[in-house]
Order: sequence, then C-alpha cells, then structure tokens
Amino acid sequence: MRCPFCAHEDSQVKDSRPSEDGAAIRRRRQCEACGARFTTFERVQLRDLTVVKKNGEREPFDRDKLARAIGHATRKRDIPGDKIDRMVTGIQRRLETQGDEVKSAEIGEAVMDGLKALDHVAYIRFASIYKDFSEPGHFTEIAESVEKEGAAAPSPLPPRDKLL
Repeated sequence: MRCPFCAHEDSQVKDSRPSEDGAAIRRRRQCEACGARFTTFERVQLRDLTVVKKNGEREPFDRDKLARAIGHATRKRDIPGDKIDRMVTGIQRRLETQGDEVKSAEIGEAVMDGLKALDHVAYIRFASIYKDFSEPGHFTEIAESVEKEGAAAPSPLPPRDKLL
C-alpha cells in the first residue's frame, strides 16, 4: 500500500480489525520510509459496477460519492456513522447483485428507500435535490406523504402542537 504522505510503496500493517459489522476490515498501517501512520479499509467487491447516467454517459461506480451524497442529506442529524456505513454497504451489495451496469435512477431510488427508513428529514433533504424541487409546494407534498406514512407507525415525538 502506497503511503499517502511520502508515496513510498511499502507499509507495514500494525493492527487489523473487522468493521461495518464484518463487511470490511480496518487496517492501521505505518510507512516504512517516513513512519507516518494511516488507516485503510478492505471490502469485498463482487464486481466492477458501471453507472449509466440519464444522458447515457457511463462512469465507474464510486462508493465514496454515494457516501458523500448520503452524508450531505444526514448532516446535523443524530445518526450514527455506522448506520450510514451499513446503508451504503447494503445499497452497494444490492446494486452488485443486479449486474455490471446500473442506472443512476436505480441508485437514487435505493438511497431514497434507505433514507426513508432511516430518517425522514434526511429523506426530504435528499429528495429535494434528487427530484429537483423547484417550488415550495414540492416540499409540502413530500412532507405530507412522509407524515401520512409515519401516521401508520407510532411516532416517538409528541405532536407538533405540543412542541410549541
């Protein structure tokens, strides 16, 4: 593994442990040249995925890009990082089982499904960008649909009028 600090080609593994519920291995490494320490993750990859965008362009699937998009939606929400990692891993596994090429819309819908189950505010944030909301009414529509679906399940929060 190349050192990210000095670009030396050799590093020594100092510690390995499972992470993401056993879906990855976290390794602490130390560069043999400069002595700097850094962390790497090793994950199973079933296949190389290609994302087919709306305009027909193709690009390699980027797990980090998926994690960043979910991170933007969940920013300042009380959601543990390990839940987000598990969601990203679950989405990636689901996509890998579908074939070598995946449409960007399928990724977006998978993220929407995952966020809807994880956090309604993050779901609405992601939907506003993914669905390209252009009117304030779009926020109202999606918030009402989430509220209707949430009404079927008991809410851990008191009703809105009790909060004011």
